[in-house]
Amino acid sequence: MPTYQYACNTCSHEFETFQTFEEASLTHCPECNGEVRKIYSAVGVVFKGSGFYKTDSVSKSSASVPASTPTPAPAPTPAPSAD
Repeated sequence: MPTYQYACNTCSHEFETFQTFEEASLTHCPECNGEVRKIYSAVGVVFKGSGFYKTDSVSKSSASVPASTPTPAPAPTPAPSAD
């Protein structure tokens, strides 16, 4: 069940509560009965398992094929002399 953080606009009381997604957001402070606002913060995410890195999604057949040799660029032509 998600934990939501709230702060009171009147008394600045901050608190957390467990609520389901279906429940309506709280509107009143438990301390002073003032109006509250929901506080949004960053969520820590941990990726576990395969498939989260560039090398995990490379198929075995394409990983073993050697890269083609690049074609060298043509030599630059010399500028005409200003004689």
